[in-house]
Amino acid sequence: MDLSRVSDAVRSLTLRKSDSEKKGTFRLHVVTWNVGTAPPPDDVSSLLLLDSEGAAPDVYVIGLQEVNSKVLNFISDMTFDDPWSSFFMDTLAPLGYVKLTSIRMQGLLLLVFAQHCHVPFIRDIQASYTRTGIYGYWGNKGGVSVRLSFYGHLICFLNCHLPAHMEYASQRLDDFEHILETQEFETETAPRILDHKVLFWFGDLNFRIADHGMHFLREAISNKRFHLLWEKDQLNMAKKKEAFLKDFQEGPLRFKPTYKYDLHSDNYDSSGKKRKPAWTDRILWRVKGDAHDASDQEAEPEQEAEPAEPKEPEPSVRVTLESYASHMSYGISDHKPVTGTFSLELKKLHTNPLVIIQAEGEWSADWDALVTYSTQEPFPSSTWDWIGLYKVGFRSHMDYVTYMWVKDDEVSCTDEVVQVYVSRDEIPVLGGEFLLCYFSSNLKSIIGVSPPFQISRSMSAPQEGVTPESVNGMDKPDLLGSPDEF
Repeated sequence: MDLSRVSDAVRSLTLRKSDSEKKGTFRLHVVTWNVGTAPPPDDVSSLLLLDSEGAAPDVYVIGLQEVNSKVLNFISDMTFDDPWSSFFMDTLAPLGYVKLTSIRMQGLLLLVFAQHCHVPFIRDIQASYTRTGIYGYWGNKGGVSVRLSFYGHLICFLNCHLPAHMEYASQRLDDFEHILETQEFETETAPRILDHKVLFWFGDLNFRIADHGMHFLREAISNKRFHLLWEKDQLNMAKKKEAFLKDFQEGPLRFKPTYKYDLHSDNYDSSGKKRKPAWTDRILWRVKGDAHDASDQEAEPEQEAEPAEPKEPEPSVRVTLESYASHMSYGISDHKPVTGTFSLELKKLHTNPLVIIQAEGEWSADWDALVTYSTQEPFPSSTWDWIGLYKVGFRSHMDYVTYMWVKDDEVSCTDEVVQVYVSRDEIPVLGGEFLLCYFSSNLKSIIGVSPPFQISRSMSAPQEGVTPESVNGMDKPDLLGSPDEF
């Protein structure tokens, strides 16, 4: 085979980007919801903006608290995807989203999804957790996080469940500060949460509304005079006093307090305890190095014009809150979910994937096949890197039909192009539309995605309407043999 021809074909897939093309605005949709051990509802269209006429989010970040973590449920969820993860993957995958990663710590669950086109540019994905329940030994309270490089910019998402009850405001602050100080990632560029350029902090933070009695609270809420309650919100009060909170921003609380409701109702707690309503469920963000919002500062008196000074460079990432809302139609728990939709303006530091990959020639289970790839710039490759074969519309990187080890199955290599062998026994006999993904073990992410291609139906395929139990790798390999286990 003429590898120079293949090299030219691969290079033709890499396009130069102008400066204007390197600038982008992306929509990020964050969800926080204490689900109270309930199973997923029938529909989350409004929660995920699926029925919105606006542009679809580029990235979804979903943080749940109190996911059912009874022993039998938790053991099952360790072996298989938990019901909530499966539910969101089944909802978003048909719309072109891929689950990048997730992390679970007992009842805390954090999921990150991205549109298919962004996947090769989201790299160095890591997850971490910190237990704060029972003196740090129990994970019913604490924080789980995911950090990643988004087009070269470091972003961290932190989902927390902090201690409950009015009198534990100081404990909530202590626990959050402990999470910020001790949670670490295996990287030199941003080993701590606050080292990241952008941090989104959300969850059931459990802060309450102090001092006001029940009658005043309910009157203010029923008349939608929410501003009367803001000054006594424990988190708002803490932001004015605590240095480690000063750079966090939050949108105005122009929705009803999200706790505590009777199940399947818009009525606040009618039980004997009659818990006071509170904005326990929150979404905040922090941009490292950016000055405080000018709206928080008083205007300076006008002075005589002075010689113009050089303008400060524009921030590398600009975060703008588009909407901050609760969703009253969901009643499976005593909390209402809260969402924040953001726009992220940034310059793309990466405009080409690290790996260009494609299927070579026509594929069928009647003959062996080849995968061709080339690296576009150096990256920390590993003997554990692998290439997965996926059906179009796959849900996560673990949804491969089969996989090939990049090094073990290599058959030829030049300075620019590598070919990897695929046995006919690994190719689905029924055929269909597929694509290939290169997974980097060190970067813990997909760094190259091929164009979709057709696998022809094999001459040995069963008759129409007859589906064999296992045909040429169509059953996913045992989890113990998964590339992620190595």
